[in-house]
Amino acid sequence: MFSFPEVRGFQTIPQVMKPIPLICLAIAASLAGCVTGSRDDAAALQGTWKPVTGEMAGQPMSDSLLKVISLKLDNGKYVAFVGDEPDKGTYTVDSTTTPKSMVVTGTEGPNKGLVFPAIYELDGDTLRICYDLSGAKRPAEFKSAEGTKLFLVTYSRQRE
Repeated sequence: MFSFPEVRGFQTIPQVMKPIPLICLAIAASLAGCVTGSRDDAAALQGTWKPVTGEMAGQPMSDSLLKVISLKLDNGKYVAFVGDEPDKGTYTVDSTTTPKSMVVTGTEGPNKGLVFPAIYELDGDTLRICYDLSGAKRPAEFKSAEGTKLFLVTYSRQRE
């Protein structure tokens, strides 16, 4: 009877199993990449944003109102201005959901203590967010319909 080590070019089972830990490490690294996708998006979202278009409950926002709104995102914290009135809080993103989601929590100002589930889409210097201002549930699509408290806004990144 022959043994495997004698067959030319055939590896023994222990030799074949040597790369398995490396394969497992590569799989773990790729899964970690999926988890850090949120961190990558969180970094890409940072900056100052001005609304280009906005819609509340299916009604378009006026250009004059859009001009006085700004949003600054910085390391999980936000400051939004409508005119001179600041609204501050925190946000978290989850890029693993479809569509990508975020949770906005007010800590100071008119939205203190309120939580707004939202979805977002980032395309270069364009950020689209649909917030549920009722706080009930994360929107399923980028749409603001009459009779809802859905706020759909498209922002443009401001270069400083």
